[in-house]
Amino acid sequence: MHWTHVVVERDQNPLLEVRGLTVSFKGPNGSTKEVVTDLDLTVGQGQRVALVGESGSGKTLTALSILSLVPDARLSGQVLWRGESLLDAPESRQRAIRGREIAMVFQEPMSALNPLLTVGRQIGEVLENHEGLSRPQAHERAVELLERVGIDDPQRRALAYPHQLSGGQRQRALIAMALACRPALLIADEPTTALDMTLRQQVLDLLLALQEETGMGILLITHDLPMVRRFAQHVGVMRDGRLVEWGSVETVFTKPQEVYTKTLLEAQPKKMVGPPGPRQVMVEVRRLSCQFAIGGSLLKTRLHSAVNRESFIATRGETLGIVGESGSGKTTLGLALLRLSSAMVGGEVHFDGVDLLALSAAQMRARRASLQAVFQDPFSALSPRLTVGQILEEGLRLHRSGMSSSQRLARAIESLAEVGLPEEAINRYPHEFSGGQRQRIAIARAIIFEPSLLLLDEPTSALDLSVQQQILSLLVQLQQTKGLTYIFISHDLSVIRAVAHRTLVMRQGSIVEFGATDDVLGQPRQPYTQQLLDAAFPEERLAAAAAPTPELSRAARLLL
Repeated sequence: MHWTHVVVERDQNPLLEVRGLTVSFKGPNGSTKEVVTDLDLTVGQGQRVALVGESGSGKTLTALSILSLVPDARLSGQVLWRGESLLDAPESRQRAIRGREIAMVFQEPMSALNPLLTVGRQIGEVLENHEGLSRPQAHERAVELLERVGIDDPQRRALAYPHQLSGGQRQRALIAMALACRPALLIADEPTTALDMTLRQQVLDLLLALQEETGMGILLITHDLPMVRRFAQHVGVMRDGRLVEWGSVETVFTKPQEVYTKTLLEAQPKKMVGPPGPRQVMVEVRRLSCQFAIGGSLLKTRLHSAVNRESFIATRGETLGIVGESGSGKTTLGLALLRLSSAMVGGEVHFDGVDLLALSAAQMRARRASLQAVFQDPFSALSPRLTVGQILEEGLRLHRSGMSSSQRLARAIESLAEVGLPEEAINRYPHEFSGGQRQRIAIARAIIFEPSLLLLDEPTSALDLSVQQQILSLLVQLQQTKGLTYIFISHDLSVIRAVAHRTLVMRQGSIVEFGATDDVLGQPRQPYTQQLLDAAFPEERLAAAAAPTPELSRAARLLL
């Protein structure tokens, strides 16, 4: 493949200037593999620059290499920080710059934060090391920083451990830590990927407000193109370790030059299903409740209600989307339907006329083949010790005990073909596949039994947009050919709009809105649903607000 070197215009007074950066690793046989090649990049004072591309394109490696944080990597080229060469600087100088002048926010806060130290202590360590504050002074400043990034009750949260905070609070704590020494440049590596839409918007708003206040530059690493369009001023597109396009956000998004950039922009989820059909009920839920016991001792134990006696239906051959913020009860509800939840569950779940909650464990086990699930992280859901063939055949041994070994193998190969994977994948292990391929394996494991109902819990949230589009297309195709019923849990409203026939909106364990997807997401009745839509589709919502009020729909006139 022929590559054209993309020239990045030099800023007059750049904070960060990367010229011809090449990152390579030495292989076991002595060979050298380049993972980032001849890359140029510049970030000026007060600028917001985004680096986008699919997984494996080299975005994160580029960001880590700026601070020499990639073990065993060979770095060449130039990384200039206010004119000073970082690659040639001694380790002591690099340590002084990290955290104080250039700070970084990582993708997964649970991995980036020390589970054994309180959040306040971890922020305080940065201040003690770089600014020489005493421990009491550092703690006081940590509380101020937590308050500045919008964490409620910062005095109490500073004494909390990472696992005691929500995902959004942990991400804000990481931002507080990064901003502790008022850096001139903030590198944010996928800072909102694991957050729901409203939290994502809150984090972006926070970064914008902090930048306006401090004048720092921001380098954003992400594969979320809608977020880039709302946030960044300049954008670079990476593919296979090379910068293939660079320019202002407006130019790159409206007049992309590279076919790859056009492919990324066209990978946004598009409507894949029609309006819901006649209601042939498959699942009927009545007064479902889920409660968890909270507390260390019997006397202090209290019950937390995650789902509040809710009722709804799922119709045969269609997709029911379940949306809501983190902690709204989406996943707890989905797991309770399949009797996979550790919560105390009450109510009724009728599947083809049989109440699943009233069945014995043995009776439920006999029905498991008809009720399958695909989870968010296939790498965690697939055993690393088993080959793909062993993973697929494991369930057949239990639920199809009459099948011979050759029949099981044939069914496993057929299942792989149905999800678009070759026969030779049967003898490989999960770690040998990409994220999208692993999710296809997880789907193959679920459909191998020819189930009636499939629970999909955030099956595409960790995937790039182009891979996400492939998985969604696969799911719609399987539904149409096999007549599957999906319960699709997601915080991504664009995905739900693309694949769900009907949508259910949850908030704090309660269903606040339920109906046809076009109605719920097109003409929401509840303020909470409107807030979710404002965060997910800000441009669309602003355009709709500015447009003349349309004539009432036929359905609305009938209601009146």
